[in-house]
Amino acid sequence: MGSLIDHLVGFGEIWLATYVLVFGSYLVFGWAFTLWSRHHPERKIQERRDGQKRRNKEIRASARSLIVTCACFAGGLYLQLQGVTLFDPFALTWWSAPLMFLGSVFLFDTWFYWVHRLNHFGPFKKWHALHHQSVAPTVWSNYSDTFFDAFSQQSFFLFMPLIVPFPPAIFIAHRAFDHFNGMIGHSGIEFAAGKSSRSPWPLASVTFHDMHHSTYNYNYANHFSFWDRLMGTLHPDYDEKVVWMEKRIAAGARREDGDEVPSRSAV
Repeated sequence: MGSLIDHLVGFGEIWLATYVLVFGSYLVFGWAFTLWSRHHPERKIQERRDGQKRRNKEIRASARSLIVTCACFAGGLYLQLQGVTLFDPFALTWWSAPLMFLGSVFLFDTWFYWVHRLNHFGPFKKWHALHHQSVAPTVWSNYSDTFFDAFSQQSFFLFMPLIVPFPPAIFIAHRAFDHFNGMIGHSGIEFAAGKSSRSPWPLASVTFHDMHHSTYNYNYANHFSFWDRLMGTLHPDYDEKVVWMEKRIAAGARREDGDEVPSRSAV
């Protein structure tokens, strides 16, 4: 019994530290980003919708769902540190670290695409419905999930450290990246519109996931668009919308000269 209590305490310490860091940075970054974005209307993807109306509801939902999200991460990290793995982790070197990090991101994008797509069908839809109440997502929307939704997507960080021989530092760095990338990806404010985020390149822009929220049955992946392109679930207007956002952002840079930022109805 003493051993079990020790394990529970060890897991609890990692969970608590993770929750405090994630929820705390969610609030600080969220408010800072919200204030900054008000000065850049040319980057707003859905011009006619105000997703900030749901801010308080999304913060409360995030506070709840992060209990599960942080438990998945803490559980995977604690078990890996205890040696509960199929393989010993690879050595962490200056050249292996970026390769393992990219490998982890690729694996997560694959996991996310298929789990996310499954959550749009059959009995799973009702557990994913809360997240899609954010038709015009904002920086607050990333963790607005049910417990089931959070577990289905974030359990990657519970299971992969036990199976894939990447050291803990890689999963920690990946989770930190996913935290901020997810918030920016839900922000409704475009940062990544460019040649690399449209055909033939595989990266996804903020517009990519924003269109998923506004159209529901397209653009299921997270970091890359190739799974959606391969499986025929890419929104047919995505590449065109990225080009439009490039032009809109470029026009916004000329606002100081008195030029008007062009507008367009949501695609």
